[in-house]
Amino acid sequence: MSNDIVLSSALRNNLLSLQGTQRNIDTAQLRLATGLRVNSALDNPQNFFTAQSLNNRASDLTRLLDGISQSIRTIEQANTGVETLGQLLDQAESIALEAQSEIRASEGFTRTRGNVDLTGVPDLTGIEGGGVINAGDTFNVTVTQPDGTQASLDITINAGENVDDLVSAINTEVAGAGAGSDIGEVVRARVTDAGQIEIASLNENASIRLTSFGTAQPLSTGGFAALGLDTIVGAEDDGAGAFRAGGTALAGNTLFSGISAADQVNGEFEASATLDSTAGTGAGFLAAATDDINLQLTIDGETTDLGQVTGADTIQDVVDRINNSGISEVAASFNTNTGQIEIEFAETVGQVELQFNDNAASTTSFGFGGGAADVALAGNNASEFFTFDGVNPDVDQFEEDFNNVREQIDSLVEDANFRGVNLLSGDNLTTFFNEDRDNTLTTEGVDFTALGLGIEEGNFTNAASVSSAINQVRDSIADVRNFGQSIANDLSIVQFRRDFTEQTINTLEAGANDLVVADQNEEGANLLALQTRQALGTTSLSLAAQSQQSVLRLF
Repeated sequence: MSNDIVLSSALRNNLLSLQGTQRNIDTAQLRLATGLRVNSALDNPQNFFTAQSLNNRASDLTRLLDGISQSIRTIEQANTGVETLGQLLDQAESIALEAQSEIRASEGFTRTRGNVDLTGVPDLTGIEGGGVINAGDTFNVTVTQPDGTQASLDITINAGENVDDLVSAINTEVAGAGAGSDIGEVVRARVTDAGQIEIASLNENASIRLTSFGTAQPLSTGGFAALGLDTIVGAEDDGAGAFRAGGTALAGNTLFSGISAADQVNGEFEASATLDSTAGTGAGFLAAATDDINLQLTIDGETTDLGQVTGADTIQDVVDRINNSGISEVAASFNTNTGQIEIEFAETVGQVELQFNDNAASTTSFGFGGGAADVALAGNNASEFFTFDGVNPDVDQFEEDFNNVREQIDSLVEDANFRGVNLLSGDNLTTFFNEDRDNTLTTEGVDFTALGLGIEEGNFTNAASVSSAINQVRDSIADVRNFGQSIANDLSIVQFRRDFTEQTINTLEAGANDLVVADQNEEGANLLALQTRQALGTTSLSLAAQSQQSVLRLF
């Protein structure tokens, strides 16, 4: 105890006051140095941990902002692809429309092309597992020239034969039936680069008829379909109460009946003649005045009943029935020079079926394509399919251009990815908006490749195929536009959420600062006041010490 220093009460109080002031000065200096009035949980536990929580959430949202920004770029890339894809589709539609205009040229070469790749089939009799085409199945190819002369050839499919053998058989130059013309001089078959069988006339405005009717072992409609020739061959009524596989392809867009033997005045045929007129040579369109049939016309699958005619009706009555049917795609007339009924169809028409429904034992000789000519109906029906396959080199170029655009669609879609995500090839994009990753927006991708859009490879052999291509492109344009609107909406949502997230981060950080950030002006004033207080305390301590120094003066 002898070593202890004894301070007076005044000195001790002043000393404690200076120590407190110094601590306050240290605190003020720390706040000014760090900018925070709460530097640790010791300063203010509630404010410290609350501010830390707010800052942690702000930090998490800041990291999410990077992902949101990347989502925006991904959608923008897809939107750019959609805009370019729309331009390509517009170009494809334009090409197809041009082809549609050209394919109806008044003169052209008939060409029918299959829709099946046969290059990988070593044996046609084994196609699709066998049974569709049997060894010995036969079909007939008949070519009719504008002057009516015909050449025909029966083609038999033998076991072990492939598509090249079939093409070779069609191209064999043997004498045809009928007029004895060599079919090898009027038709050529080939295998396309896509492996499809193609049969084309070598003369303008000639028709090509494929049928198995009357052969010893007829090829079925399923067999024609297996060869890809169902584009022109269907199930026709044969006039005897059964069906036959057959169809006629022809250039242009007009059907010509057989030549009428109606009355002639000054060398011209009369449309006022009755259908059973047999003046001159030959026969009328119907054999007798009592013949009674019902006419039906099917255009691209839509059937219209033209009504009943008898042998006592006139040729003009048939023409009027067609023209007054309400079908906008067809117009009929009677050629007084040739004695033929001519039925002209719109350029958009691809396939037509004529059907003669018998109400009694009648014989029809309209002969529009040979299949229903001179048929004794005997209470049954007769019909024939016609496919307009007029083509010229310009259409071939349009087909090539169309398919080039189709390939570019696939290339564009492939290049429309951003950081491995491609909304145009079926990838989905998920954007997270909160730190718990349970608030999201999923932008669903689509398959906008040519196949995904439903755009098949162009096959501009007839108006039906061109019209189908146009419809496919137009449907694709609608799909692309709808998707463009969808991702534009998603883009707006993501941008709105980005702005909201940025503002939320600012709010969180501001809230945290409100709890822990020091007021620099206030802390500066505090420090100045504390320094003043410290100076006054030092002076006070000095005054208190002087009272003890006065004791020394007694010695």
